[in-house]
Amino acid sequence: MPNTTIIRLPSAACFTLLLAAAVPFAALGATPAEAVCGYVDASDYVQGDAQIDAWYSMLSELKQDFDDVCGDTFCEGDYSNIESLGYRCSVHQASGRIGQCVWMFAASSEEIDPETGEVLAEPHFWRCPTPLAPDTTIEELLAAVAGQSPLYAPLPGSDLSIYDGLVDCL
Repeated sequence: MPNTTIIRLPSAACFTLLLAAAVPFAALGATPAEAVCGYVDASDYVQGDAQIDAWYSMLSELKQDFDDVCGDTFCEGDYSNIESLGYRCSVHQASGRIGQCVWMFAASSEEIDPETGEVLAEPHFWRCPTPLAPDTTIEELLAAVAGQSPLYAPLPGSDLSIYDGLVDCL
């Protein structure tokens, strides 16, 4: 790997520098796409009322979709109390391409020790990646899930859904 300088800037500064071409990237030993603008949380990337509403609506609907299906699918057996901890996506600041989306879950299995009365709990956590096609942008993801249950919506450039990623994970 060549020796490059990686510069991380806040989102607004990143876009300003890229649009204005104010920084001689070659002099820094880096290209704009490679080094100047790193990844941020999608909630920090989305801009404008429509995009912000679409992002938070998707998060809310994903949780509701999961709660609706949990009892009949994933929430049987040892871990019947699976809860969504959160859905996060990393987004490249300059291109809008998603690096990865991951849905985190937690659950526990409890037993009572009959001799001591102690509640014994075995916690469990899952980190479930979303099966996104390479180079999917946040805009494409939000458009794909708009107006339908995001858990089951076909993901951009794929026949898979977020649900398919959960089947492979949970």
